Amino acid sequence: MKIVVDAFGGDNAPSEIVKGAVTALKAASGFGIVLTGKKDAIKSELDALGMSADGGRLEIIDANEVITNDDAPTAAIRGKTDSSLVVGLDYLKNNADAAAFVSAGSTGAVLTGATLKIGRIENVSRPALAPLLPCADGSHILLADCGANVDCKPEMLLQFGVMGAAYMRASGIRNPRVALLNNGAEAKKGNELTKAAYVLLEGSGLNFVGNMEAREIMSGAADVLVTDGFGGNIALKALEGAALTIFKLMKEAIMSGGILPKIGGFLVKNAMKDMRSKLDYTENGGALFLGVSKVVIKAHGSSKANAVKAAILQAYGLARAGLTDKIREAMADGSRNG
Repeated sequence: MKIVVDAFGGDNAPSEIVKGAVTALKAASGFGIVLTGKKDAIKSELDALGMSADGGRLEIIDANEVITNDDAPTAAIRGKTDSSLVVGLDYLKNNADAAAFVSAGSTGAVLTGATLKIGRIENVSRPALAPLLPCADGSHILLADCGANVDCKPEMLLQFGVMGAAYMRASGIRNPRVALLNNGAEAKKGNELTKAAYVLLEGSGLNFVGNMEAREIMSGAADVLVTDGFGGNIALKALEGAALTIFKLMKEAIMSGGILPKIGGFLVKNAMKDMRSKLDYTENGGALFLGVSKVVIKAHGSSKANAVKAAILQAYGLARAGLTDKIREAMADGSRNG
């Protein structure tokens, strides 16, 4: 099995991407990595790490263009055919042993490229961007959608629930709890979209546990959280911002409070690092493009080596678990019962 990695996607490419790929190879066996991008630059990074691309577990495919966040996604996919992103997706599409693709590049370009090049699983109306978020009890919740589909129909939210439940079953959860993001827990709460989606989810055969308010996202009360991309993206960014603000305020309080707070801060330093790591969803990998016919992972644009490693191992685990086949089975014949 091969995992294709866009070596020139993201803010810290290619150095952190290449480093993450190498550490992923050292962390687990059973797969190889194909790095796409400017060959000489990738070789230089590998040389610095004491590694070489020998055609075994590590290969390089030359691609001399780079798609940036300033490029219009569709025009870039169609026009920059020698970019690391397009070359990587083409390799994924055309090689049976290529099981997954990972990129920290432009979200719009990854989503557009995956849809145009790889295609949707049968009966999927729109793929969803779905990250795993950490919960307070040590579990995780899959958020679908977090930005791929700003405007949704109720039937799309139902499909996100079906696909999200298949994802969590592939991750070892037997009967995943599916919730609907809303502005209140009561069944009649929400706008026209969430009210209609509630009815569909309730009658779907999924383990639907009802509406969930944003403050409960990380509580551990559900395994899958369904929403449109507009609300999901706001929820995700709000959680990120809240976590960053809390740690910033704590650091400022410790540093400005005199000697005793500084001593206390030193004593809890390791515990704070551990908590910060648990709250960082990129430590669990990237966001899966749920509903595409092969595994496509979008890593955070600012990903460094450890986050890239996590995204690659996530891609390998999902591909090995046969995730796309499980989603295909769940969606077969327009099935809505998960």
